[in-house]
Amino acid sequence: MPPVDDTIDPLIPNARSFSPSLRSPGQPFSFPSSPYPDPITMEDLRGGGLRKQRFSWVLVSSYVFDWVILAAAAAVGYVLGDITPNKRPFVLEDPNISFPFTEHETVPLWLLVVCSVVVPIVIVAIISLVFVPGSTVPRGTPKALIWKRKLWELHAGWLGLALSVVAAWLITNGMKNLFGKPRPDLLSRCEPDIHNLAQYIVGGISNSSSNGQLVSADICKSTDKAKLDDGFRSYPSGHSSSSAAGLIYLSLFIASKFAITIPFFALGGPTDASAFTAFPSRSSYTTSKTGAESYELPSLKTNSPPRADSGLQKHNRTVAAVRRQAAAPPLYLLLIAIIPFFASIFIASSRWFDFRHHGFDILFGFLIGLICAFFSFRYYHLPISQGAGWAWGPRSHDKAFWAGVGSYSYATGRLHSRYRSGDEEEAFQSSSADDYGTGTGNGLQSNTDALATGRKPAKLDEQDQDTAYIGAAR
Repeated sequence: MPPVDDTIDPLIPNARSFSPSLRSPGQPFSFPSSPYPDPITMEDLRGGGLRKQRFSWVLVSSYVFDWVILAAAAAVGYVLGDITPNKRPFVLEDPNISFPFTEHETVPLWLLVVCSVVVPIVIVAIISLVFVPGSTVPRGTPKALIWKRKLWELHAGWLGLALSVVAAWLITNGMKNLFGKPRPDLLSRCEPDIHNLAQYIVGGISNSSSNGQLVSADICKSTDKAKLDDGFRSYPSGHSSSSAAGLIYLSLFIASKFAITIPFFALGGPTDASAFTAFPSRSSYTTSKTGAESYELPSLKTNSPPRADSGLQKHNRTVAAVRRQAAAPPLYLLLIAIIPFFASIFIASSRWFDFRHHGFDILFGFLIGLICAFFSFRYYHLPISQGAGWAWGPRSHDKAFWAGVGSYSYATGRLHSRYRSGDEEEAFQSSSADDYGTGTGNGLQSNTDALATGRKPAKLDEQDQDTAYIGAAR
């Protein structure tokens, strides 16, 4: 379980406080003089003083509770998958449910668990313990700190994998029994009572080529209840959703850790639209010396290069800067990353030629797993293209279980506040007026001026006492 990790501090954005500043006892109250206050430091975000706490039982307990919730959800999914499903009426002449029962599945349940759960667990562990934290660790970094980062990345990797697989498992098993759709091999499981067909008819109209009538599941006289019940769990495909949830998550994890992504422009890059025009040498550029627009080309007579401030040279420098921002990763890494994805497609496809699911059931199950994999990966990991392969850092100690309204992140400390006399709206209006030039500066600022000049401040009504909120990072 993760202790408090100071190494994740750079992941916390440079947030800024727009709260009025605290006044010392006996000192006049004032608002920030600049519309751009000093940034909240890491010391502020942690609630006063950088905590050197190495272990937090509250934080550990919160993550233990996360695992308990996942275990409980998996147990609920198991129970939902074991109850008797709804059994949708069917037509005995329906060719879509007349396929033979396949005794030996291509991917049996035990192999599905190995491929979708056990293999990702092992690979995530190997990558986290061997390749993390990578070559960017400064020399002299304590090994204990390096192992702390390794274990945190391992924990986040496993937690995301568990969330993906359990969510897909729970959703799929609940839907299977809710819809009760017949499998393609239902009739081979059913052993229908043909001789007493009339007493099982529940709907439909007969015609010259077929009786066209729906019969209830009671017509099935198979003594293998488990096998018969499973014949009504076609939609959605559990193999498809589970394989996609586990293996696509693994593909995303591998791509993240090894920086396997389509080349992209960094945010705020040095490019603009003029860098990609059809004839950049004819685009308008301003020279640094005269301020005039230059369209200068290299001299055809002297073969001399264009001036350094010419439009063509500016364009060349811009394009050079742009094209060096990123490059395509090696293809062997791309192959490694997509192997789990292709494996999930094979597992899902096997349910088609094993006559276990209809086509739509397979596609919808795969979609469930795909969504669970993407959501779970982003829930615990930074974006692949911009996150440098890191997981999100742990929650703050004081937000391990709850953040509440008004908190923008679970990774920063609480903003400790106190009250003073006055009205909240009045304080806000005064702040807007004096700091941004949008008002007249009355209200609390008038009392502030009065205190500064020695005059007696205006008296507030009793109902206004102790209602003005003044927040600041302690």
